[in-house]
Amino acid sequence: MSTNLEVGIVGLPNVGKSTLFNAITKAGAEAANYPFCTIEPNIGVVDVPDDRLTKLTEMYKPKQRTLPAAMRFVDIAGLVAGAAQGEGLGNKFLAHIRQVDAIAQVVRCFADDNITHVAGHLDPMRDIEIINTELCLADLETVEKRIDRVQKMLKGGDKKAQAELDALKIVHQALADGQPARRVVNDADMAELLRDLFLLTLKPNLFVANVSEQEAADASANPHVAKVKEYAAREGAEVIVVSAKVESEIAELDGDEAREFLADLGLEESGLDKLIRASFKLLGLMTFFTAGEQEVRAWTIVRGTKAPQAAGKIHSDIERGFIRAEIVSYTDLMTAGAHSAAKEKGWVRLEGKEYVMQDGDVTYFRFNV
Repeated sequence: MSTNLEVGIVGLPNVGKSTLFNAITKAGAEAANYPFCTIEPNIGVVDVPDDRLTKLTEMYKPKQRTLPAAMRFVDIAGLVAGAAQGEGLGNKFLAHIRQVDAIAQVVRCFADDNITHVAGHLDPMRDIEIINTELCLADLETVEKRIDRVQKMLKGGDKKAQAELDALKIVHQALADGQPARRVVNDADMAELLRDLFLLTLKPNLFVANVSEQEAADASANPHVAKVKEYAAREGAEVIVVSAKVESEIAELDGDEAREFLADLGLEESGLDKLIRASFKLLGLMTFFTAGEQEVRAWTIVRGTKAPQAAGKIHSDIERGFIRAEIVSYTDLMTAGAHSAAKEKGWVRLEGKEYVMQDGDVTYFRFNV
């Protein structure tokens, strides 16, 4: 995974992708009622909502700043049938999507005569299958090229190539049957063999069911949403229900007004907050904190990261000269009421190079360069 973890927002033209993206980032990506409005991908960096950061700020009262964790969302051109053969902006779209770490597929689940549908009428299952088919076809071409190369390596006496060839054949069969690679790649060894191919259908994904304003708080009666959820359950994927129109209205309001607007709609949190949290989870991410007199900050790391590598997120020198990590869990710190009180209770620990960071660790790194 790249250092800047990115979620690509994809979907057919006119499903509400750019409207949603605008709301996420307030970046003003053009959103118009015609296909291929988005050609070059727009990138937006968005704060990860985290109440713990607010509580730490209240405790430490930093003189300079509080910095939340962030995620990058990429708004990618709408896909059409035939993209794998270069239809529409197919090849360009597929090149952009290869670069993201996960995919959020926006599926239109609302009817509106004023917003044309690229296929003429509303059918979320067809929309999902169009995108699935195009991604599978693109991956099939990648896998076939690799199979040819690996077979030549085998003839040349490369004994390691056999394992890769076996994995490629399994994936090839799945893709030829219209099944995404993630359905058959079920162990770490196989994933490692295929890692350098950057297969589109191997990326973790979630679905964003875009509903009408009236259904923002409760879309349980929407048959289209029910179908998307059934499909996603078979994929082992999550579904986030949002109204891109509502989210774009919330984006125009300040904090208090936004909360009031959400309450009026019967919503506890915005769809965007749900999407950010789900994306965070999808990418296997977690947060650790640094807190002091000058600054309180949230840092994003992949689950399983050890202390020195977490230190490297702050600065490469801290990783290079790592000695120890002084750590207290967020829960213990809040229970104690202050860092000094947590220390008195013996809740502040010194951890070494093999320590695996935990979500919510409040950390001070000792280092010497």
